[in-house]
Amino acid sequence: MLYTEIPSQRPNTPLLDTIDHPQQLRLLERSQLEQVADELRQFILYAAGQSGGHFGANLGVIELTVALHYCFNTPHDRLIWDVGHQAYPHKALTGRREQLVTIRSQGGLAAFPAREESEFDTFGVGHSSTAISAGLGMSLARRYQKDPCDVVAIAGDGAMTAGMAFEAMNDAVAHNADIIVVLNDNDMSISCSTGGFAKHLASIWESGQSVNISDEGEAYVQPHPKWIYNSRQHSAATDAADNLFKAIGFDYFGPFDGHDVKQLAQAFQALKKRSGPRLIHVYTKKGKGFAPAEADQIKYHAISKINARAAANPAPKYSDVFGQWLCDQAAQDERLLAITPAMCEGSGMVQFARQYPERFFDVAIAEQHAVTLAAGMACEGLKPVVAIYSTFLQRGYDQLVHDVALQNLDVTFGIDRAGLVGEDGPTHAGAYDYAYMRTIPNMVIMAPKDENECRQMLHTAYLHNGPAAVRYPRGNGLGVQVHSQLTAMEIGKAEVLALLNEQHEDCISILAFGSRVQPALEAAQAFAARHEAAVRVVNMRYVKPLDEQLLDQIADSTALFVTVEEHAVMGGAGSAVNEYLAKAQIVKPVCNLGLDDTFMQQAAHSQMLRQAGLDAQGIEKSIEQAWLKVMHTAP
Repeated sequence: MLYTEIPSQRPNTPLLDTIDHPQQLRLLERSQLEQVADELRQFILYAAGQSGGHFGANLGVIELTVALHYCFNTPHDRLIWDVGHQAYPHKALTGRREQLVTIRSQGGLAAFPAREESEFDTFGVGHSSTAISAGLGMSLARRYQKDPCDVVAIAGDGAMTAGMAFEAMNDAVAHNADIIVVLNDNDMSISCSTGGFAKHLASIWESGQSVNISDEGEAYVQPHPKWIYNSRQHSAATDAADNLFKAIGFDYFGPFDGHDVKQLAQAFQALKKRSGPRLIHVYTKKGKGFAPAEADQIKYHAISKINARAAANPAPKYSDVFGQWLCDQAAQDERLLAITPAMCEGSGMVQFARQYPERFFDVAIAEQHAVTLAAGMACEGLKPVVAIYSTFLQRGYDQLVHDVALQNLDVTFGIDRAGLVGEDGPTHAGAYDYAYMRTIPNMVIMAPKDENECRQMLHTAYLHNGPAAVRYPRGNGLGVQVHSQLTAMEIGKAEVLALLNEQHEDCISILAFGSRVQPALEAAQAFAARHEAAVRVVNMRYVKPLDEQLLDQIADSTALFVTVEEHAVMGGAGSAVNEYLAKAQIVKPVCNLGLDDTFMQQAAHSQMLRQAGLDAQGIEKSIEQAWLKVMHTAP
C-alpha cells in the first residue's frame, strides 16, 4: 500500500506482533510475507515518527529484510548491513520491535547495528562500504573452523562506489569464498549516486534482461520489466553484457524487483544451493510506500520526531556558513574548486553546486580519493577545498599525511560534525581530529568559537599556502552577526575574551577551543561570582600552531591552567598545551577537560555534553574541584 501520513498512534499489526524471533517468521507460508511486509512498513512509519532518524532507506528495504530473515537461518547465518541506515526493519524482526521507538535516544537502541545490542547484529557499522570485507572475514573464519554458514552482506549502490568494497570482492574471488552480496540498488547514497558505476548499473537495468535463478539453483536469462531507474535516466556507459561483477568473478543474478517479497524469497532459497562468491542485484526505492518520501528521497533520508517542536533558532547552521563562504570565496578566486565525498547537502554545498557546476566535484563515497584528488588539483596551481565530516576524514588519513601534508600542498579542509554529534552516536562522533591532525607537519588547525569566526577562519585557511583545516560542530551557531566581509586572521594568534576578578593575584587561565569557548566563558563568570580568584578566559582559536607567546605571557600570573575542548583528552588540544608547557619548563597545575577514553553512546547533544561535563555547569564544577586542590596544596 501507499501511505501519505506518518501515524501518531501505533498501527494494528496482528501478524507482525507474533514475530519476536525470525524463527517465527520462517514458520509462515510464503504467501503471508506480503502481509508481514505491509504491517512492518506501517510500524516503521510509526516508530520512525516517534524516534526520528533514518527514514527513506528503511522503508526501501522492508521486503528485502523480510525475505532475508525468512530464507536464512539467522543468527547462525550471518547478515551484515552496510552503513546501517536501513537496519530498523531488521531490528524490528529480531526481538526489538517495541523498543524501536527508543532508537537514537539515551539508553535506547543504537542508531546502527551494534554487536553488544543483539546477537543478530553480527557487525557494528555506521560507516559505508565495510560489510563485504567483514562478511568475507566471517566466511573465511567459519571455513577455517569447519563450521560453514551462509554469509550475506547487504550493500547499497552508494556503498559500492568505495574502493574498499571492490577490494573485498576481489579477495573473495581469490579465496573462492562462500559469500552472498546483495546489491541494494536504489540509485542513491544520501544524495543521488554519481559516476561511472552508477552508469554501469543503469545500463544493466536498461538492457531489459535479468539473470534469474531456478529453484534448483541454475542460472537462466529472461526479460525483466522495464522499470524506470529511480525516475532518473543515466546514459548507458557500457553494454549490459559486459557485467562488472561477472568480470570480477562473481556469479551474478538479477536485477530483481526488491519490493516483490515472494520473488526475493524464491531467489534467495535457490541461491543458497550454490557456492562461491555470489551477487544478487535488487532494485529498491528509498521511501517506498510513503508518497512524500518517494517524491523527495533526499529530504526524507532522515526525519525529526513528528511531535517535537523545533525551537526557534535564527542562527545559521555551521554547514550553511561554510556553504555561503564557499560561494563568496569562489566569486573572488577562479582557482577555487570544491570536493565532497557524497555529502553535498549535509556539507551545505547545494548552492555552490548550482552556481558553479564546473567547479564542483562529488566523488561519491570515496574519502581517500577525495583527499588525493585535491592534492592533484593543488599540484596544478588550483586551490581545492575539501568538505568532509570529521568522522569520515579518518578514512582518508594516509592520504592527508602522504599526499597532502608531506608535499605541503595548498588544500583547505572544511571539517564538519566535529565533536559529539548526538543521536547518531559513536560511529559518527568527530572526537579524534585534533589528535590525528596535529601530529602531522605542515598542518594548520583552526577551531572557531562562533559562526562569524568560522567564516573568517575559512577565508584565512584558504589564503594560507599549505594544508589548513577549519574544524566546526554540527548544528546551529550562537546567533552572532556574520560579517559579509572576508577578513584574514593572524595564524597562531589567540584572543583573551575576559579577565574577571582581576584585583586578585591568583588567576585561573581557561584555555578554550572551538565550541567550548562560550560555555567556558559562562562557567568562568559563574565561578568568578562565587570565588575570590581571578579568572582569565582565552579563545585559543588555533590548535596548531598554538599561541605560545601568549602562554609565555600569562604563565607567571597563572596559578591553574584549564583546557576545555569537545574532543578526546588524550592527544587533543589540551595535550598540545601540556606539551608546550613541559617544553618551556613552565611548571603549573593543569586541568584538561574533554572527552574521556570511552565511546559515548547516543543521546541528545546536550545530554552528551552534560554527561561529559562539558556544558557550562560541568566545566564550572571541574574548575572548582581543580582550584580547591590547588589552594589546598599551596604553600
